[in-house]
Order: sequence, then structure tokens, then C-alpha cells
Amino acid sequence: MSTTPASKGPLTGLRVIEFAGIGPGPFACMLLSDMGADVVTIDRPGKKLGDRNNLTGRGRTVVLADLKDAAAREEVLALLDKADVLVEGFRPGVMERLGLGPDVVAARNPKLVYGRMTGWGQHGPLANAAGHDINYISITGALHAIGPAGGAPVPPLNLVGDYGGGSLYLVVGILAALREAEASGLGQVVDAAMSDGVISLMTNFVTQSLRGTFKEERGSNLLDGGAPWYGVYETSDDKHVCIGAIEPQFFADICRRLDVPSELHDVQADRARWPALRSFFQRSFRGRTQAEWVALLEGTDVCFAPVVPLSEAPAHPHNAARRAFVDVQGVRHPAPAPRFSRTPSAIQGPAPAEAVPASQVVARWA
Repeated sequence: MSTTPASKGPLTGLRVIEFAGIGPGPFACMLLSDMGADVVTIDRPGKKLGDRNNLTGRGRTVVLADLKDAAAREEVLALLDKADVLVEGFRPGVMERLGLGPDVVAARNPKLVYGRMTGWGQHGPLANAAGHDINYISITGALHAIGPAGGAPVPPLNLVGDYGGGSLYLVVGILAALREAEASGLGQVVDAAMSDGVISLMTNFVTQSLRGTFKEERGSNLLDGGAPWYGVYETSDDKHVCIGAIEPQFFADICRRLDVPSELHDVQADRARWPALRSFFQRSFRGRTQAEWVALLEGTDVCFAPVVPLSEAPAHPHNAARRAFVDVQGVRHPAPAPRFSRTPSAIQGPAPAEAVPASQVVARWA
């Protein structure tokens, strides 16, 4: 049975109602929960609970409600009367048709912040179209820019759209709206569209484009694998390492440590000689194992790291030292981030094994 969360994080006391969904909404609410918020998820009757491997569902209380049923909807509205934040990720208009739209909720709880997470936003030609991360980042320039030279664009998992342009912008928007509500006494709608967020994330590359330093050719720019000193190389044991020696002093350091020929020490501004330096790096890194390169370069100013699979990430000495993964009832979780000096975040528990009545949450929020 769920109990009142015993949190001490910076958002302790914040009351959040989350309407169950997938992807960026649950991840955003996981972040809020990790920082101390009391997150209550409204899910469908019959929902199977108890999946301890549902890491983004951690730290919640679950209430099951048929939102098409008037009595159940009234119970949800009673919860929203006492909430600070609402998070929903339905297509535009769904919450309004259910009688839970912003106007209805604001009439009862004027200070509530209404967070809306979608791919395309609340208006625009595509607002009601289905889509996923790959589609949302396609119209922003991001997907076009990611991939090997001469090859097709490569989806960067769903980190850029769902989580970078979606969850993180939603959380920032919610926290900003909460801050403003402290002064005004009024909440507002936060329209967090993944396509908008990714365009915002592309600001640096828009800057480079305006300056004429960004080429719309994959694998030809500083940060897309085009620059030989910012890329991934294969080792003798068929693993990989990466370097990111952008700054001149770091580039000079790797030239020294790898005995780069003197005639290639000044190639950073000379794209015509990038292939020659890349060939040298390829031969060099192919000459030792990943472990040997770690022993030689990790922790130096050449900006080096081994490329490790997810299964090995918890064992990397840096991650282990920072306890970047933590155990929650026998399941390994990524630890909360960021970290706070006085009010540390904490995982409030695994994904719930059972639901509770809405009345129980109302009572604890009294």
C-alpha cells in the first residue's frame, strides 16, 4: 500500500497529478518525483501494476479511474482541487472532451499549473497527427544533421526529442510557471512540444549556420564526427574509444601523446588535411586495446573516454565512485540527477505494485 512519501528533496510538498502515458511525460514526472514531489498517476482501470523494471514509473502513487465515468471524473477533479501541477500527454482536445481541460480545472483551482506534453504542440497543421520522436526531430534540422558522412540520418535513440526537447523543457516550464504563480496567484498552461524543444536545442547550430561554419552535410562539421579530433575510433580488440580535443591546448596534448607528425599539428582550421589526420588516428588507435588506451589516456586533457555498452556503464570507475546507479529493492536504477547540497533528491520507491483509492490521496493532501 502506498504511503505519504518521506522525501526531503527540493520539491518536497509539491503535489502533482499525472495522467498516465508513455515516453516524455512519465520521464518528466520521474524527475519531479526524484526531486521530492508527491506524484499521483491516474491510470485506466485494469492496468497491471507491479512491474519493478518500469524505472520511469518509480516513486509514484497510482489511482485507477475511468475518466469517461462521471463519478470517477469527479474524484479526479477533487484531486486536482488540491494539486499544484497537472501533467498530461494526450492529443490536443482529449482532456477538454473528458471535461478535464484547462478552463474547467482553472475555474476550480486557479493556481494549478497545467503541463501539456505533445510532439507537435497544441496548435499547428500537425497538432493532431500521430508521431514519435523520430518524426518530431525530423522537422527541426536535428535528424538531418546526425549520421555518417555519405550515409543516411541516424536516429539518436529517443533522447533528443522525447527527453531532451520534451521532458526537460516540460519540467523547466512547470517550475517556471510555479515560480510565477507564487507572485500572481494564478497558474497557466505550459505547452511543451517536442518539436519546439528540439528547435531550441539546435540554437548553437543555428548560430554556426548564420556564421557560415555549419555545413548541411553529415560528418563534415566539428561535432558530428567530421573533425578527426572529435570522434570515435576502433581499437585492436574491436572496441571503441572517443576523443574530443577541441580546444587548441587539448589538441596539442593529443598530438604530443600520440606522436602526431609535426606537419599535422596545425590542421584544425584546414579541412583539406582532416582526412590525413583521421587516417593517422585510425592507425594509432587500432594499434592498442581499449584497456591499454584507457591506461594511457583516461583522465588526461586529451578529452578521452572508452565507449562502453549500457551493461558496463555501472562498473566504470567514475560512475561507481559517484554512485550513478543505485539499488532499489534489488533493481538497479539510474540515480537521480542533478544533485543538491542541502536537499538531496532520492528515489521514493519502485513503480507501485497496487493502486490506492482517490479518497486516500485526498485525505493525505487535506
